Amino acid sequence: MRLLQIHPQDTVAVDYQSGHKVALRDIAAGENIIKYGFPIGHATRAIRKGEVVHVDNIKTNLNEEISYEYKPQQYTLPRWEGGTVLAYERGDGQIGIRNDVWIVNTVGCVNSVAQEISRRTGAFCFSHPYGCSQLGEDHGITEKILCGLVHHPNAGGVLVLGLGCENNNIPSFQKKLGRVDERRVKFLVAQDCEDEIAEGVRLVRELQSYAAGFQRTEVPVSRLKVGLKCGGSDGFSGITANSLTGKYTNRLVAAGGSAVLTEVPEMFGAETILMNRCADEEVFHKTVKLIQSFKEYFISHGQPVYENPSPGNKEGGISTLEDKSLGCTQKGGIAPVVDVLDYGQRLEKCGLNLLNGPGNDMVAVTNLTAAGCHLILFTTGRGTPLGAPVPTIKIASNSKLAKRKPDWIDFDAGPVADGADLEKDLWDYVVKVVNGQETCNERNGYREIAIFKDGVIL
Repeated sequence: MRLLQIHPQDTVAVDYQSGHKVALRDIAAGENIIKYGFPIGHATRAIRKGEVVHVDNIKTNLNEEISYEYKPQQYTLPRWEGGTVLAYERGDGQIGIRNDVWIVNTVGCVNSVAQEISRRTGAFCFSHPYGCSQLGEDHGITEKILCGLVHHPNAGGVLVLGLGCENNNIPSFQKKLGRVDERRVKFLVAQDCEDEIAEGVRLVRELQSYAAGFQRTEVPVSRLKVGLKCGGSDGFSGITANSLTGKYTNRLVAAGGSAVLTEVPEMFGAETILMNRCADEEVFHKTVKLIQSFKEYFISHGQPVYENPSPGNKEGGISTLEDKSLGCTQKGGIAPVVDVLDYGQRLEKCGLNLLNGPGNDMVAVTNLTAAGCHLILFTTGRGTPLGAPVPTIKIASNSKLAKRKPDWIDFDAGPVADGADLEKDLWDYVVKVVNGQETCNERNGYREIAIFKDGVIL
């Protein structure tokens, strides 16, 4: 049996074939089990050397109440200039890596109208069921996410489509949206015109004509904003795809660019690593609040904070939330944490940012898009066809998945398990995508959104 030991202090290693953990020595009942150099839980019974370590003999150490102390630990990032990419310069100073026309609905009632306008014009629309019958924070979150989509620089033009009677009606939404370029953003209230399809098509054609005026120009890599996400993880994810993505993050941040790490519940058990990399105490306290608030959200609904990983994760070799989180946070590399963003908040600071939000794949990629990420590096061990409104690069943790699902997977990180150095390969591939090469989700037409909800629907 070939085993992959991640850290010299680990008491388990990963089976090269299955992704499951195997004990490197005898482990006593109650003793912590070490992977990535950190505890991933404790043994519920005595485990013999060579025995598989999984859900039947390991239990999480997580609980609801933890106090945190700031212990700064900064790492030296590699020197990296980054070079340039080709992007569209927008009038507001942003850059886009695509020049699409988007249809953004203020309310789910006009989803079918948007889809028909999309079918006739080629503009992209993103169906959702919200925008009316919501109260308080939920309504505000819907507004924030939709505002983030309207302002997104990958869209050369945007049609904001409303019904007319919804809570999130266009006059109300415009107040939240703020100032926009009237050539780039147009508004249509379906109840106010005789033929909303024809009028929508006319407005989209105007937007497409406007967008056609943009041309790619050379810009520094430092202007890139990249989202980090994992879904359908397995026992190899933290070893191959996530660690490789972490190296990409290190390079991007070293070059002056921005990366965004989300999925707060999948930081539980690894949060102190991120906290100790916070740039200063203010960011540390924001990170503590991020973690504690999400734990309180779980508790308020009567749910344990450690109700994770998923059945697919477990089948792939992940046993506890700490096991999953320590692998998940590898995507952030060793970069310092410069800011913490609330759900629906847009990215402001260059460097590694943490973004409040759940791990749910569709909600998370929407959240990253609304935050302003130009593209998303999405690692997976089990595979998923899901795509965000922005290019969503699927990075397989194992070569079997990459070969089995070539229509889903863009990049194979599996060879990392054999010692391959793919850092430059991934960097070069991302540059190609930024410069216009389509990802699988783009070729397949898979672009979806979902908005977080936690309140009352009327």
